[in-house]
Amino acid sequence: MLKRKLLGVIDATTYHEDLEELLTHRSLAALPFAGRYRIIDFVLSNMVNSGIRSVAIFPKMMYRSLMDHLGSGKNWDLNRKRDGLFFFPTPVVDSDINKIGSFENFAANLDFFYRSSQEYSLITNCYTVFNMDFAPLLDWHMHSGCDITEIFHENGTPMKMYLVKTSLLVKLIETRNETGYTCMKDVVLDPEHFYSICRYEYSGYAVMINTIQNYYSTSLNLLNSDVWKQLFIKEQPILTKVKDEPPTRYLKGSTVQNAMIANGCLINGKVENSIISRGVKIGKGAVIKNCIIMQKCVIEDDCYLDSVILDKDVKVEAGTILTGTAKDPFVVRKGTKQGALMNS
Repeated sequence: MLKRKLLGVIDATTYHEDLEELLTHRSLAALPFAGRYRIIDFVLSNMVNSGIRSVAIFPKMMYRSLMDHLGSGKNWDLNRKRDGLFFFPTPVVDSDINKIGSFENFAANLDFFYRSSQEYSLITNCYTVFNMDFAPLLDWHMHSGCDITEIFHENGTPMKMYLVKTSLLVKLIETRNETGYTCMKDVVLDPEHFYSICRYEYSGYAVMINTIQNYYSTSLNLLNSDVWKQLFIKEQPILTKVKDEPPTRYLKGSTVQNAMIANGCLINGKVENSIISRGVKIGKGAVIKNCIIMQKCVIEDDCYLDSVILDKDVKVEAGTILTGTAKDPFVVRKGTKQGALMNS
């Protein structure tokens, strides 16, 4: 079976400075998204749905929340006696966001690649929101005779994902000091390389999350049913950590329009064009418009929030007004408190 020939390798070392306000307590891979998911859920689910049964994740710094989210891999059917989910925290201090698949990071865990039974390796970033079946890619690559296949979006944007024979990947890692190649990008951009490099075009919806603004806009685009249907496909589900929580309660007088609201919330105000995560409490008379509200936030009575991102566990005191814009949303860091006097 083609799909069982493929090893998944997710580079979770990336840090985007433009997302700093949301990454003070977590890695980019663990960034909450769409009310109940994390960013890494997309590429990991794509791999699992494509039949990949062995996935290695290379995190760096602040990866506790990522490991807590993924656990043993049970929710992705990766808690296996053979193959499964592997974590390889990297000791390498290199935050270059363009080095997806750093050979130095891989070299610290070269034994894993030596032991892998999969003939091919798929190296990806951790921060792309998309839903892709990798099986046709592998079939195409095997019949193309290419040494390395790089995935591009149909708009011409490189997606920072590469398919290569595992044996060639091992060779590139082993010879990195002689060749000067530090990652897959170095190989494909070298005009003097000896490898056949091919492009594979992906035509579906895909956004790489790398700024606050595109995190905000991509999140709210999910409220468009056409976008939602491209990402959340019944036959290719996006899997995530399962949490058992009661249904959301909507109290008398509350109104909700064009919003996604997760379980366990208490809604006693007005919510419009917003994404509300689990366990959020919204007080009486509060108005929430064009906002992303993360888990367990408390918004007290008579608050007004427009174009705001609240990170987890934020408390907004009664009567507070917080406003941003679509291009510059107002961000409140995790676990902090916002009050009317603070913003006057």
